[in-house]
Parts: sequence; structure tokens; C-alpha cells
Amino acid sequence: MANRAPAKFKTMPQQDVPQGRKGKHNQVVTEILSDLDRLKAGAAMKIPLDGLVASKEKVRSALNRATRKGGRKVATASDDTYLYIWNES
Repeated sequence: MANRAPAKFKTMPQQDVPQGRKGKHNQVVTEILSDLDRLKAGAAMKIPLDGLVASKEKVRSALNRATRKGGRKVATASDDTYLYIWNES
């Protein structure tokens, strides 16, 4: 066997590698999903854009990833002031 250079990076057991992704939008998406669970049919959430920690586009993208992963159907709309989110049947 040929001499190999030592590894440059540390190793760890694969079972100890964190699974999933908890990005910076995790908290707001978790709160939105929780509120969507309690939302009555035919109602929409009205979230002030100035209350979001990130842009509406970033929150929408994070919410889209989470809902696809969870097999949920959610719709969104927005105007200059609010982000609207509701469950689709």
C-alpha cells in the first residue's frame, strides 16, 4: 500500500452527525406552522411585514420548504404591508 498523507479534517461517527436543517428562519416558520394548525377553514393569517426578521421572500421560501417536507398545502399572498398565509384543502 502506498504512503498516504494524513487526513486534514477531523472525523466522527456518522450516527452523531446532526440530521435536518434548522436555518435562521426556523423559529418564524415553526410559529407559522403552529398557528396554521389552529386556523379555521376559510381563514387566513395576516402577518405584518415589518414584524418579520427577514424579507417576505425568504420567509416564503423557508415556509415552502417546510410545508413540502411535511406534505402540507399552504398558500400565500402579500401586499405592501402584510403577508397572508392559509391552508389549502
